[in-house]
Amino acid sequence: MTQETIARPAPLAPVVIAPRRRWWRDPWRKPRILATITWAYLIWSLVPLAIAIAISFNGSRSNSVLHGFSLQWWWSDPEESLWHDPELHAALFQSLRLAVLTVLIAVPLGVAFAIGIDRWHKRPATAATFLMLLSFVMPEIILGISLFLVFQHLLTFVELGTTAQILGLVTYQVSYPVIIVRARLLTIGREYEEAASDLGAPPRQAIRRVLLPLLYPAIFASAALVFADTIDDFVTVKYLSGAATSEPLSVKIYNFTRAEPTPAVNAAATFLLVTTTLAIVIGYLAYRHVTKGQRTGGVSEFANV
Repeated sequence: MTQETIARPAPLAPVVIAPRRRWWRDPWRKPRILATITWAYLIWSLVPLAIAIAISFNGSRSNSVLHGFSLQWWWSDPEESLWHDPELHAALFQSLRLAVLTVLIAVPLGVAFAIGIDRWHKRPATAATFLMLLSFVMPEIILGISLFLVFQHLLTFVELGTTAQILGLVTYQVSYPVIIVRARLLTIGREYEEAASDLGAPPRQAIRRVLLPLLYPAIFASAALVFADTIDDFVTVKYLSGAATSEPLSVKIYNFTRAEPTPAVNAAATFLLVTTTLAIVIGYLAYRHVTKGQRTGGVSEFANV
């Protein structure tokens, strides 16, 4: 046996790592924990909605036990269904009226305000942008109480009801189109308007023929958000409601649940959920139509317009 053979160290035994520890230390492992938490959150959020929707098609008056499928709480029942109950029927159209009118007023004002802020510079633009962002972080109950006090003690010629509700909703819903359109303006830049001006277009024509078509994606996105946020609004319209006929569906649902509600209340809640979802879907389809040929991001881009 030579000296080299004696000096050679013995080979080290391989380190055996348990399968669980090896999976935990692998940086490229599948995110099973995050996926489990995500699915658990989705199930926790959607199961109550599924139960409420199922009860709206219940074949009896029970709100806890299902007795077959029926449409009596939607329109079959001649007295207590969503379509035939006088209070729920009037509240349904009041919700749609407030949502549509708020969109027709708030979106054009927001677009004009966003273009105006884009033309301002320094402190006025900063102050206006801060004012728009403030409505997002301020609790809605403060806005509702403040608007109620304004109409009660300052603008006394405006009676509580539909007019006061529309004014209150437009006051803070205008922030959506301002922020969204303003972000779109920052990505577009002034080059297109300047090119139109160089070709002889006056400022108004440059805005109408060049700038507004480029803003259509942001306008449709803001209109969908305003409609979806208005149709199920509760706090503001609750404080500014006048007579019972001016109470929208969200307030009626709250009032009915304090007594002994029938599944018609679940039908009303399902109607709000479906209407809100349809508003987002229609806004997304309109976005796809006006951006045909220039889309790159799909749903994610629509969410970031």
